[in-house]
Amino acid sequence: MQAMTTPNAADDHSNHEPGVGHGRHGMAAMALAALGVVYGDIGTSPLYALKECVKHQGKGQSLDETFVLGVLSMMFWALMLSVNLKYLLVVMRATNHGEGGIFSLLSLVPRSLSERPSREKVWLSMLAILGAGLLLGDGIITPSISVLSAIEGLEAVPGLGIEVGSTQVISIAMVIIVALFFVQQFGTGRIGVAFGPVMVAWFLAIGGLGLWAILRQPDVLRSINPLHAVRLVEAAPWHAFTLLGTVVLVTTGAEALYADVGHFGLRPIRNAWYTLVYPSLLLNYMGQGAFTLACIQDGSLHAGNSGDFNPFFQLVPDGLRFPVLLLATAAAVIASQAMISGVFSIARQAARMGYLPRLEIIHTSRMAEGQIYIPNINLLMLVGCSITVLWFKTSSNLSHAYGLAVTATFAITTILLAFVARRLWRWRRWQVAAMTAVFLAVDGAYLGSNLLKLPLGGWFALAIGVGAAVVMSTWMQGSYLIGRKVAESASSIHEFLASLWSEAVPRVPGTAVFLTTSSATPFSLTAFVEHSHVLHQQVILVSVHSAHVPVVPPRRQVKLEWMPDGFWKLQAQCGFMETPDIPRFLERAKEMGLDWDPETTTYFARRMVVLPTGDAPMARWRKRLFAHLSAQAVDSIRFFNLPPDRVVEFGVQMEL
Repeated sequence: MQAMTTPNAADDHSNHEPGVGHGRHGMAAMALAALGVVYGDIGTSPLYALKECVKHQGKGQSLDETFVLGVLSMMFWALMLSVNLKYLLVVMRATNHGEGGIFSLLSLVPRSLSERPSREKVWLSMLAILGAGLLLGDGIITPSISVLSAIEGLEAVPGLGIEVGSTQVISIAMVIIVALFFVQQFGTGRIGVAFGPVMVAWFLAIGGLGLWAILRQPDVLRSINPLHAVRLVEAAPWHAFTLLGTVVLVTTGAEALYADVGHFGLRPIRNAWYTLVYPSLLLNYMGQGAFTLACIQDGSLHAGNSGDFNPFFQLVPDGLRFPVLLLATAAAVIASQAMISGVFSIARQAARMGYLPRLEIIHTSRMAEGQIYIPNINLLMLVGCSITVLWFKTSSNLSHAYGLAVTATFAITTILLAFVARRLWRWRRWQVAAMTAVFLAVDGAYLGSNLLKLPLGGWFALAIGVGAAVVMSTWMQGSYLIGRKVAESASSIHEFLASLWSEAVPRVPGTAVFLTTSSATPFSLTAFVEHSHVLHQQVILVSVHSAHVPVVPPRRQVKLEWMPDGFWKLQAQCGFMETPDIPRFLERAKEMGLDWDPETTTYFARRMVVLPTGDAPMARWRKRLFAHLSAQAVDSIRFFNLPPDRVVEFGVQMEL
């Protein structure tokens, strides 16, 4: 029997994993850093997960011991199956040169489907684009629900001397969210140093509070037995199914484990999970369950007041509620910051892989490549989060939208993983079928339950995801059609060289660099010769191609090819986690024998204006959308890091 296999270091290049080879101190430091970035989202789920389950149960069923033990059992096994088994054991091994995330998984799919029909590739790409869109929606919802749920703890703090209602909660949440997005432009390097220790304090605090409650009601530990979940289902099957849509909130943030594996490495993420995060979460959920059970038994909690029940904050002793509130707010801000940084990373990867137009990317750190700021995305997220808070008003209302984005992403990841396991890892069909059946059964149950929440707010997450997917697919299709039209209208470079010889175009000192995307003659080259009637002694045709890897090794970044009459062709590859830098590529080419002097070099680029009046096979509204996106794209000077004082741009109109 053939055993299941996953890529080894030689296959996925995961041997560059961060933290490897740095000893115990290096591994501990990486695990501490992972706490502040990777686990911010899932670490703040205790603020609202059980609270929403109790509220859901109180609407149509009785609150009793069967419910408490059953829902805790569901939570325990949700973490076990979705996080421990699916993501930590299987999904996180599907890395592309050590990098994770849905775009890394997408980049593995074309490689694994090299012999498949192109239509299948397109459908899988569209599925991955939808998953990326849902992750962008998750990035808008996470700051909103995390901050709202933390600030709502003010209502449970006695003796504040001020009246705390929904208006005050919304106002404070809006101030925090606006401040959070405002500081993005300054970079997160300095405050990021404190993220790890704050999250350590957070997990120790919630674990300790949970343990304190468990010791007073130890019977709650019986919920580990899955039979309690089965009994809850048997008591009310349909209600239990609808309850799954709320139970899944305990797993929100699991996708971040996979997305950040390239930043911290698999071992530090696993170490942080098993040594601190997982035990603390289990203790806190069990502790909240113990407190809930005690309240049911003494009559203080019943279906009539379940909507006002907040087990996380009410579990805390009165004298500690305000410090815990401050700690919860800090944890919510960290969770929000981590998600914002993640969306910046996703947007950059999407632009590098051709799913979004060129974006203005500002590096906020000279030491850390991943610390970036994208102004347009930041503004879009600020507007989205503000609308979210003002529209939904409470974390309870927002939880209906949250679950759909998470569960749909889970299901999409499982489908893409199945193709990678079969075609790239060479698993047997029954092995892939067994894995997919188990994971899709769980993901499908969660997704089906959350689809019932479409009228209550699930539409919001779906609208963001579908909207983002439409934008990305429109840009991808429009770029292909424009590229084909440019290629059809341009002459080959060999024909251009022949015309140079026949017309005897004078050559002037210096080097000219022309940006191109194919073997055809760049428009800027023909336009320059037609207008100036001269050409530089040395001409370099530079084309930058996106590679389906996060980072291209230096030895493979540049390919230099000599051409007649002082022409050179330079082909550069750039990974989807890198920023293209043409002067840096030319420096590498200089090491390969190119005679290049930056002081005598002039760069020529093309600025295209797209008109939605052509006959391309594309809907009119999508043509207009593509034209608008093209107009918003950052220019070649900033995108390719060209020296502004040495660039000449030519404008061209193109009908789509």
